[in-house]
Amino acid sequence: MQFQHSEKASELISKVDQFMQENLYPVEKELQDSIDTAEDRWSIPPLLEELKAKAKAQGLWNFFLPDSDNYGYGLNNLEYAPLCELMGRSRFAGEIFNCSAPDTGNMEVLARYGTQEHKERWLKPLLEGEIRSAFAMTEPAVASSDATNIQTSIVKDGNEYVVNGHKWYISGACDPRCKIMIVMGKNDRDNPDRHKQQSMILVPTDTAGVNIVRPMQVFGNDDAPEGHAEVIFDNVRVPPENLLLGEGRGFEIAQGRLGPGRIHHCMRLIGRAQRVLEIMCQRAESRVAFGKKLSEQGKIREEIALSACEIEQARLLTLMAADKMDKYGNKEAKELIAMIKIVAPNMACKVTDRAIQMHGAAGVSQDTILADSYLYARIVRIVDGPDQVHINQLGRNLIKLYT
Repeated sequence: MQFQHSEKASELISKVDQFMQENLYPVEKELQDSIDTAEDRWSIPPLLEELKAKAKAQGLWNFFLPDSDNYGYGLNNLEYAPLCELMGRSRFAGEIFNCSAPDTGNMEVLARYGTQEHKERWLKPLLEGEIRSAFAMTEPAVASSDATNIQTSIVKDGNEYVVNGHKWYISGACDPRCKIMIVMGKNDRDNPDRHKQQSMILVPTDTAGVNIVRPMQVFGNDDAPEGHAEVIFDNVRVPPENLLLGEGRGFEIAQGRLGPGRIHHCMRLIGRAQRVLEIMCQRAESRVAFGKKLSEQGKIREEIALSACEIEQARLLTLMAADKMDKYGNKEAKELIAMIKIVAPNMACKVTDRAIQMHGAAGVSQDTILADSYLYARIVRIVDGPDQVHINQLGRNLIKLYT
């Protein structure tokens, strides 16, 4: 693995960092305040759209999409990692550069598995940042970390597919710009191969029977204006051409989507943890307690040093996983992807918890990014498969490998 960034990646790292320093960080709190005080929490702050237009005009756009001649830069995973880490430093950066989840994963699905019609109707406006999307997989009634449990039905009826089901924590579905959902459900419950019972289908959000019930909260936070919706699909009828790849291919698509999605979360969390470390150091040097600076106290120095070690370990493991994905494919890198999905969120939780403790009451207030950072790190221990699932599968695979 090469530790030196490619020339293309290095140039983009410099440009993205400069953009964030000059345009995002100075207005970050203003952006958050505009959401928190808006009459309609689900409206999009004009300032956010201004920043997106500025980034797009500078060509800082769609970094995530590999092998692209028409959009983005065709970066591989190893090249994208430091950019994703930079964007992870701020809640708003992903969208500003059109690299936010779940849109990145959905765009990759449409680019890889969509028809030309799908690409014209949905992929192009997503790549242009004109609309947003959602990925509807998780269900309240079953353990959705095992996709074979999904109960939503996708049934052929004449010249249509009918979708019925109950989903929740569907990120982005509350966003007024969300125009399309990729929905995972079962079309062949009796197939003896449990991994060929599922399909994925495109469902426009304005289709009759799509009911956005409510925004779900995460630790009391509704994450407006994107939100995480509870959605009921009640006899939703869509044309057969909306089916992705074919019946029984849903699990295959999910595996292709979730590998990069998992490591992208880890990349972003490393960026957030790095920023938290920097804030921690600034706090230690500026705060006096019991007659001396926090930075002069051994326990504080120890926590800062351990945090730096843990961040660097996670960063190197992420880069190693990204490198293996590029060289040998996602399937061959699955053990490393599982490792970093276990390590990075737990690392970010620990580092942020130390920073919160060092800040006292300010650490859980709206005056720092620490509360939001902890929320993000903690929820990633669940999304795209909880820790226990990855640990169990990794252990099983390693036992098989070495015996």
